[in-house]
Amino acid sequence: MIADLQLVIQLQGLDQQIAALDKEIALLPKQIAGIERALESHQRKLDVDRAALAGNQKERKKIEGDVQAHEGKISKLRDQMLQAKNNDQYKAFQNEIEFCQQEIRKCEDRSITLMEESEALGNNVKAAEEALKKEKAVVDAEKAVAKEKTAADEAARVELLEKRKEVVAGIPAAVMVKYDRLRKKHKNGQAISEVIDGRCQACQISLRPQYFQEVRHGNAVMPCEMCLRILYYNPPVALDNEMSAKYAGGTRAHN
Repeated sequence: MIADLQLVIQLQGLDQQIAALDKEIALLPKQIAGIERALESHQRKLDVDRAALAGNQKERKKIEGDVQAHEGKISKLRDQMLQAKNNDQYKAFQNEIEFCQQEIRKCEDRSITLMEESEALGNNVKAAEEALKKEKAVVDAEKAVAKEKTAADEAARVELLEKRKEVVAGIPAAVMVKYDRLRKKHKNGQAISEVIDGRCQACQISLRPQYFQEVRHGNAVMPCEMCLRILYYNPPVALDNEMSAKYAGGTRAHN
């Protein structure tokens, strides 16, 4: 296999590694954003529970004020009852007192309900605060890992780009133009394709026998006649060696 073809194969491997790192580097901020969105969702839920608890406490305080107001009114009405000039006035005061007492009982019933709800809300808030605290710690740890991974990927990418420059420097300009054009044209930037069993593995077209033999020899940079990708052939070295060994052994035994 000629050096130009070997370098192009090496270049394709480097470009695939760089593309994989680029994808991972671009994905990490999205992963962090997803982690933060989940945390924000739980924070909003906690804010809702806190608001409900605050509303509960506010209503209970208002009810306490309403009860005090009704009790103060009852006290005044009783004083006024003592000055009633007739039976009708007395009954009117009495009716107002009974109305206030009914309102007080309604307030007390509502207050009991709110106290029960307040206990449940308070427990929810406390549990949510503890869970959120633990989750924040996990999120912070995951973000730190993601940042470390990004830094490592970026460092690896810089190293690969330096290697790529060295490889590109050894490839003829005409071959590089062809390689770059194919990278842009084909999916995933695949500019080269291996030939296995006489078939281009990228487009799956079978090569003409004579053309396949030329690709096998690797004496020139040759394109696939269908997809135009640069073709290369890796002979089954292990199998060839095994067969050679068997042949050699059989020859020795024959001799």
